[in-house]
Amino acid sequence: MTTLTAKNKTAVLLCGIAFLNLSLFAIAGEMKSDDSTSSKQNRIEIKDFAFNPQTVTVKSGGKVTWINRDEEPHTIVSVEKQFKKSTALDTDQEFTITAGAPGTYSYFCSVHPKMTGTIVVEK
Repeated sequence: MTTLTAKNKTAVLLCGIAFLNLSLFAIAGEMKSDDSTSSKQNRIEIKDFAFNPQTVTVKSGGKVTWINRDEEPHTIVSVEKQFKKSTALDTDQEFTITAGAPGTYSYFCSVHPKMTGTIVVEK
């Protein structure tokens, strides 16, 4: 049986601390990727004169981003003025809002009023 000297105990302790730090970084990396997944879910693509997805569910305080993939300009306007309207978005331009109080937010494109969508805001 081998006995550990003070120098060896310190080395073992430092290795353990390094292992814990690497484990914490791995966990933090997993948490970060989960956050990016939720932000992708709150992304609405404007393509072929439609909002896709047409309905998005988000937590109060969460962000929703639209990106215009059409060659035509589009706007995002809240039916009940629940959020600030966008300017005309050219190709590849984005518009982001922060969801407010829980409820259902209907919106449309003022340039093409048949284009509609819904945001469901939960607590």
